[in-house]
Amino acid sequence: MFRIINFNIIIKILVIATTLISIATYLIWKRWDSELSLINIVKIAPWAALFVIFLLTKNFFARRIWKLAKIFYRDLFPDLNGIWEGEIIISETKSIPARASIRQSFIRMQIDIHTETSKSVTLETTPTIEFDQCKIYYHYRAIPKNPQWDEYRGFTTFDIRTVTTGSHDALEISGAYFTSRQSVGRVRFRQLSPDASGDVSYY
Repeated sequence: MFRIINFNIIIKILVIATTLISIATYLIWKRWDSELSLINIVKIAPWAALFVIFLLTKNFFARRIWKLAKIFYRDLFPDLNGIWEGEIIISETKSIPARASIRQSFIRMQIDIHTETSKSVTLETTPTIEFDQCKIYYHYRAIPKNPQWDEYRGFTTFDIRTVTTGSHDALEISGAYFTSRQSVGRVRFRQLSPDASGDVSYY
């Protein structure tokens, strides 16, 4: 499965960062212990690797690394973390207001969508870049508010783009969906905030 950041790149970053941190720690340590053997770098390396893994897997640090990486690599998959607002278009004359919360790290993504009558939770997300277009393949389980209604599954392919709203740019995701109930339609969201900790539920 494709991950947000190519797994090969993560391994390269891990190896390079571990090596640099281990050498730097050894050189600093050697200032206080001039007889320190070079073999001690082997003892330092696992701790350096653990430190780098911690940085890459903690969302707080990962998002800052992500922001810095975007400066040098503009085609990097966008950081979609945050609160989103939009609509589910059922037909040409009917749409339902909806809100979403997206939580994303280097290795996973979760999208929760809420309407007044149901909520959808992530079963699987597959972010990808196809012909320079960022996309998300989203498989979800919809849970109706009314307990007498049956749950169902659905699939959506989100296209990701940047749109200009007034004086600033905003991220937007949209795409067609179909469900196990044989229903089809479109869904569209625009990012309101990069903070995903807010409540987006209607009930």
